[in-house]
Amino acid sequence: MPVGTIILLIVSILIFLGLAERVLDRLRLSDRAALLFIAAMLVGSYLPDIPLTRTLSINIGGGVIPLILVGYLFVKAGTAVERTRAALALLISSVVIYIVLKIIPLEPTYAILVDPLYLVALIAGVAGYLAGRSRRSAFIAGVGAVVLNDIFTRIELFVRGASSNLIIGGAGIFDATLISGLIALGLAELIGEIRERLGGGPEEGRPGELLEGLSQPGQEEAADGEDHHRDGE
Repeated sequence: MPVGTIILLIVSILIFLGLAERVLDRLRLSDRAALLFIAAMLVGSYLPDIPLTRTLSINIGGGVIPLILVGYLFVKAGTAVERTRAALALLISSVVIYIVLKIIPLEPTYAILVDPLYLVALIAGVAGYLAGRSRRSAFIAGVGAVVLNDIFTRIELFVRGASSNLIIGGAGIFDATLISGLIALGLAELIGEIRERLGGGPEEGRPGELLEGLSQPGQEEAADGEDHHRDGE
């Protein structure tokens, strides 16, 4: 079973068990929306690729859906400052990964003991957190940087006249996208949690606007101020 599929199944189980509520809350993503995105990525990865040109296509689960998720989280960011921070984090992470991809060979070598795509995912995740710092910005940067660089790389190869069929978001990129997003989000959550504890502890309860579609819809206005003043969100 592909690594990406295993990751999505594990995340789905965590959501069903209620162990991902805090993380989803900080992303402004409801349980239902998160499961829908996961289902779409799983199903989309097995659907036929969408052709863009005669030799260039894009995978639904590894290309289209991650971009939609990044756009969705960007729109859900509560303030213009948060959206600006997310956009800058995405830009910085994309530049870092572009440079890394120019240095690290994509084909495994004896000098690199792990799959280069996983190494890129790790770097993207760390860069996403360092650039974004907040949970939403870090996740957007981690996922978006991998997908955008794959798009740029495929287009660059296409312009150079690559003879083989090129797929945006295919196979290894699908895994790398998930890993980088989880690493960026995990770092933001871990460090944010530590800083919250040192600052007196997080407030209890899920923000009202995030409960829409869950158990207690409403209370949007009461949640806004709570969500934006927390450091590391």
